[in-house]
Amino acid sequence: MGNFYLDNDDLRFYVERYIDWKTLVEAVERNFTAADAPANVEEAVETYKEIIGLFGQFVADEVAPVSAKIDSQGTHLIDGKIVHPPEFDAIFEQLKEMGVHGLTLPRELGGMNAPAIIYFIACELFARADVTVMNHFGFHTGIASTLMQYSLKEGSTKFDEKGHITETRWGDAIAEIVAGEAWGSMDLTEPGAGSDLSALRSKARKDDEGNWRVTGNKVFITSGHGKYHLVLAKTKDEESLDAISLFMVPLTIEKEGETVVNAFVDRLEEKIGHHGSATCSVQFEDSLGDLVGKEGEGFRYMLMLMNNARIGVGFESLATCEEAFRVAKEYAAERKSMGKTIDKHEMIHDYLEEMEETIVGIRALAMDAAVCEELAFRYEMMAKLPAHAAEADALKKKAKKNGWKARMRTPVLKYVASEAAVWTSRMSMQILGGNGYMKDYPAEKLMRDSLVLPVYEGTSQIQALMVLKDHLAGAMKKPQRFLRKLAMAKLNAVKASDELDRRFHAIESLAYSAQQHILLKIAKRKWSEALDGPLPDFFDRFTHMDPKRDFSYGLLHAERLTRILSDVMIAETLVKQAKQFPERRIWAERWIDRVEPRVRYNWDLVVHTGQKTLERLRASEGLGGEAPAEEHHAPRDAA
Repeated sequence: MGNFYLDNDDLRFYVERYIDWKTLVEAVERNFTAADAPANVEEAVETYKEIIGLFGQFVADEVAPVSAKIDSQGTHLIDGKIVHPPEFDAIFEQLKEMGVHGLTLPRELGGMNAPAIIYFIACELFARADVTVMNHFGFHTGIASTLMQYSLKEGSTKFDEKGHITETRWGDAIAEIVAGEAWGSMDLTEPGAGSDLSALRSKARKDDEGNWRVTGNKVFITSGHGKYHLVLAKTKDEESLDAISLFMVPLTIEKEGETVVNAFVDRLEEKIGHHGSATCSVQFEDSLGDLVGKEGEGFRYMLMLMNNARIGVGFESLATCEEAFRVAKEYAAERKSMGKTIDKHEMIHDYLEEMEETIVGIRALAMDAAVCEELAFRYEMMAKLPAHAAEADALKKKAKKNGWKARMRTPVLKYVASEAAVWTSRMSMQILGGNGYMKDYPAEKLMRDSLVLPVYEGTSQIQALMVLKDHLAGAMKKPQRFLRKLAMAKLNAVKASDELDRRFHAIESLAYSAQQHILLKIAKRKWSEALDGPLPDFFDRFTHMDPKRDFSYGLLHAERLTRILSDVMIAETLVKQAKQFPERRIWAERWIDRVEPRVRYNWDLVVHTGQKTLERLRASEGLGGEAPAEEHHAPRDAA
């Protein structure tokens, strides 16, 4: 079936031309002081290309051909054990022999010390071949890397004078995963407690010997039959995030030469798609566990885990888009109707173009998010090492800068990529027509598998709320800077010498305008409420915000704002690419052609709708209503 890397020109552009390998390699190899570091950047990049090429060939030859069979056979819970199809098990036996589960781990821990971007690219290649195989693969490398990062964060990793790791907490677990003998899982969700973590019911207590014991039920746990579980549980009996701690709980433990069950899978979920992936209900009953960090830090450690997971879902979704497009394109080029192949029919041709543009745009965003997240972690790690003490302050600043960039991009990527995966799969099925609905063709599996992408690792709505929070907080913290950016965007939309720049700044100004409108709505409401009370208390009332009530207009429009920001964020990246690589200009132009009307439409919804919906909502809650707003008569000056 070829090679899933070599047949993808857009992906190859990033690996072979776009990624700033010099900066990345120097950070990953700590300026070439890491253990067994390559001689130079060129040597490192050559190794990375070989790894990517290996993955591309492997998934095309070994995974894609058995994807339908794995899906049809599914996974089963038999006598307390999860049973995979033999083809699934054969794939992981080969991966074990290839020794790739330590892809991003330091060499001191048996890994390859590859950048996380190589791992994410491998995930894209895997997911294009079969998303269920990719899911399980991710809970090997991903969990091993997370355990190491947690040890680094809490300070339980030890180094020699050269900065090489000599000891790390959970080193045995990491070694077992790297060897392909085990894997792990993230155990966050409970019945009745998904996004609202304060509603968790799992609890952890110390026994008489000072050991932590975890009790509770976790559901929807991907690859939950693995040995090592990262489990959120409350260590205080209160409804707050500060009551939540994180634990590493093994499914089995060795005691006096015997294997003892420490927790167990009691149910396997029946799902629409992802039939090759085990989604488990896991029971913990006074299960021994290790506290990660300190009590009450569970939410903070969980965010570290989720950031990487959400970028991973971005690449997973990108792969789904890629495969759905290729299935549709190949079918349309062969299927004749009304005297010509259907890819020559105007509507179908436009659908295919939009699918391709979507893929190019999402990949641009995904690559930037992954690199920023990687650099933030690497610079933070280097700053803690004695060997880099002289540059610690500069490294911390770099880590903070890249961390903020990653934070701004990650929820946008997770939102837009997962939603696009559903759309492209839907369009692929539609282009195949009746055949798309049949199991003889891959479109229906892609459709089924795509549906969970906007749900797990934080729903699309949660991502949109994060985007809203971060952007409004930034504008409120530095209002003069925000207004200056808005003014410059409007000016450049008229004055920029390049038409592409003018068009970009026009949609950029709409993004700022939408945020400004939401902020003004919030401020107007608070101003009116503050004036109703005693004058000496005016400032306190005006500055005290109730997120559930005062931000209601923003909460209503969070998804629309996120769609605007995602279109503009991608446009900015593609325009920058066009200036460095002239051959990429066509993609920047096509993207802006596509999103200009979409941005205007979503801006129009943010600015001119919603108030009456909120009135009806407040009335239904018995909160009373405000005077109807002139939502159809607001100023329409966008640029």
